[in-house]
Amino acid sequence: MKPSGQINLIGGLLDLPILDRNGLYCGVVDDIELDDRGGSAPQVTHLLVGPGAYRGRLPGWAVWLVARIAGTDVTRVPWDAIERIDSSVTLNDAAEAFGLARTEDRFRAFIPKWGAM
Repeated sequence: MKPSGQINLIGGLLDLPILDRNGLYCGVVDDIELDDRGGSAPQVTHLLVGPGAYRGRLPGWAVWLVARIAGTDVTRVPWDAIERIDSSVTLNDAAEAFGLARTEDRFRAFIPKWGAM
């Protein structure tokens, strides 16, 4: 499915994994940003990724806890950067171009390179 077609924003986009053009996992869709300039249907302008993006989806005590553990960063990925949407969102560039995968990169240092044992 291409992003120019119709999509169920809540059930069809939120929480989907995001992959860059190289297939690197770089987070999930935590929220969306809409442009509602009136006169026409709102349009999706950005995908929001990061712990700060799901503040409205969590109870207050959980927001505090998540902020302490994961921070409050939000990365805005432009809608036109999406190559494909199916069981994941695939971007048309590398994760670094959007500021994605920083958290994943930090944790990769702790994961053994030889695989699970």
